[in-house]
Amino acid sequence: MEFIEVSAKTVDDAITESLVKLGTTSDKIEYEIIEKGSSGFLGIGSRPALIKVRKKSEVEDYVYDFLHNVFLAMNMEVEILINKSEDGKNVDVELKGEEMGVLIGKRGQTLDSLQYLTNLAVGKQVNEYVKVKIDTEDYRKRRRDTLENLAKNIAYKVKRTKRSVSLEPMNPFERRVIHSALQNDRYVNTHSEGEEPYRHVVVTLKRNNNNNSNHNN
Repeated sequence: MEFIEVSAKTVDDAITESLVKLGTTSDKIEYEIIEKGSSGFLGIGSRPALIKVRKKSEVEDYVYDFLHNVFLAMNMEVEILINKSEDGKNVDVELKGEEMGVLIGKRGQTLDSLQYLTNLAVGKQVNEYVKVKIDTEDYRKRRRDTLENLAKNIAYKVKRTKRSVSLEPMNPFERRVIHSALQNDRYVNTHSEGEEPYRHVVVTLKRNNNNNSNHNN
């Protein structure tokens, strides 16, 4: 946020007036005294105090500024809605616009990259851990539902064929969804293999069920 200049009889009065103008509290501003002011002699030659003041930048500001500049460079009109958790450690961002498919990309890769870069940029500006999650058109939930259905279908295939199945490479979030979806399955195990970006989930039949016939949880 840009600095504004506020003038009043005293520095304290100028600070109070700036809080009203900015609609904030004293712990959320930063200011510089340009002129301390003087009462003069018997009111003669008095000069008002003058300060330069602005709101302190918060994590939401850094998130918005970074994304705004990205979309400006991409020549895209995107509405950026930001919601910060009460403890300030999580920031949820919802993007709205006409070309959100471009931002999602293949299997969410563009959206994941944008989220990664945003976290990187914000991390350089704040002194505490903050996790930024970016979504659009409810993609994250839709992707989770798709992966959970995939996990169940693969588990059924493993039980039926008694052969392990290796899934395509996935990012950490997607792998966690697969592991979580099958963690209570009585007949299959899951584990990850490989190195990023080729790390993938493998679904195997539990050893004590190798002699069992087909099962369907």
